[in-house]
Amino acid sequence: MGNYIVEMENVYKGFPGVKALDNVSFNLKSGEVLALLGENGAGKSTLMKILSGVYTKDSGTIKIFGEVIEEINPVKAQELGIAIIHQELNMCAHLTIAQNIFLGRELTNKGMLSDKEMNKEAVKIFKRLNMDMDPETLVGDLSVSKQQMVEIAKALSTNAKILIMDEPTSALTSNEIEDLFTIIKKLKSEGHGIVYISHRLEELEYIIDRVMILRDGQYILSMDYKETSLSEIISYMVGREITEKFPRIKRNLGKKILEVQNLNAGPHVRDINLSLYEGEIVGIAGLMGAGRTETTRALFGADFKESGKVFIDGVEVKIDKPIDAIKAGIVLAPEDRKKDGLCTKLSIKDNIALPNLDILSSKLGIVNRREEMDMTKKTIGDLDIRLASVEDNAEGLSGGNQQKLTVGKWLARDSRVVIFDEPTRGIDVAAKVEIYNLMNELKNQGIGVLFVSSEMPEILGMSDRILVMADGKITKELDVEDATQDIILEYATKFDKK
Repeated sequence: MGNYIVEMENVYKGFPGVKALDNVSFNLKSGEVLALLGENGAGKSTLMKILSGVYTKDSGTIKIFGEVIEEINPVKAQELGIAIIHQELNMCAHLTIAQNIFLGRELTNKGMLSDKEMNKEAVKIFKRLNMDMDPETLVGDLSVSKQQMVEIAKALSTNAKILIMDEPTSALTSNEIEDLFTIIKKLKSEGHGIVYISHRLEELEYIIDRVMILRDGQYILSMDYKETSLSEIISYMVGREITEKFPRIKRNLGKKILEVQNLNAGPHVRDINLSLYEGEIVGIAGLMGAGRTETTRALFGADFKESGKVFIDGVEVKIDKPIDAIKAGIVLAPEDRKKDGLCTKLSIKDNIALPNLDILSSKLGIVNRREEMDMTKKTIGDLDIRLASVEDNAEGLSGGNQQKLTVGKWLARDSRVVIFDEPTRGIDVAAKVEIYNLMNELKNQGIGVLFVSSEMPEILGMSDRILVMADGKITKELDVEDATQDIILEYATKFDKK
């Protein structure tokens, strides 16, 4: 590792009612991969947005390559060699890979836009990264992992030497994560400094040199990764020791709540049969593309189903759209919280009230504002959602608090089945435990919980029973006592032979 290429001293940033950063210091060396860690709301994203020019600091000093920089905006950040790869990728799906890489910096030939030149330069970057990609492919046709590689190529095309990666593996498979780590190691060897933000702490040992921890907007410490442990990192992040990562509880099962027979909904949902009992948590495991999300959407009425029957408490219910499922007692916290789970331009209070207007309104359609506020306060309190005001827009919440809001808005309903799709994606370890405790609370109330997760330890840690999917079908049903990662992976790769 070389000299410091980023030095931030006593950086302060406040928002109305919130002290986001309280005199935080940060540094990064060339050829270093630094893990920036902390709970949701700790200030990680705010600090990196200041470094990348999205936010302006209120006070403090910033040095880039030894030079004091008074003000940074996005254009200045690019000139300084700083690039940020966001968790929610910002790509133009209708443009090619090369066009996305050079968007806003298009190459020309004799005053005319030159796709040929951009394709040529894109190929040079791909070769440097050992990436096999066609620059003329539409970005909309790429997997999430490939889109992420395009974002990295875009950063390198600007000659960036400081790369910020925000939750880069949250939507990747294990093989795709290995490909990303290979690229990170190559960039490190070339002298790039990389800031790596992730809640998947088990990944750190493969690529991280140093760890820096923030808590409640304050700097806590930094240390060499090899000199610490995961349990120590977690305790510094949350300010206390978390004794049980997966607080699974045992409960005697009640009667069968949900039964699904021969559900079909396109190529990713084929002949699905499953059941769920009172006080049971059933995990759905499988690789990306196995049909897990599609199954939950078809069951919830969000996607058209071709055939199949759904029974609640032994009575068949007709579910053609989400309102049918909600009335039947089935609710869904979807995978993409911003796109499908929240109205980010509406207030936190409105987001909680929206799916519950039928129980908050009189027969004349007038909303009872006192009950609405009581419901909002209870939801916020039960899930410890951190906010300045219930009137603030949901888009202002951190990723973890957005996830809590997505789940929490259903708590006021008398639901029989709660479906979670990737409930802990992008949230910190302490917030994960809060979601697990919420699942346990539902379990104790006799509610059936069905959840999809790409994290194997989570599936094994919280499920009473596990359904494994591959190629749109359920390939195995396992009691958790009989399940191992190897067995799950065996059936997760059990594809039809064609």
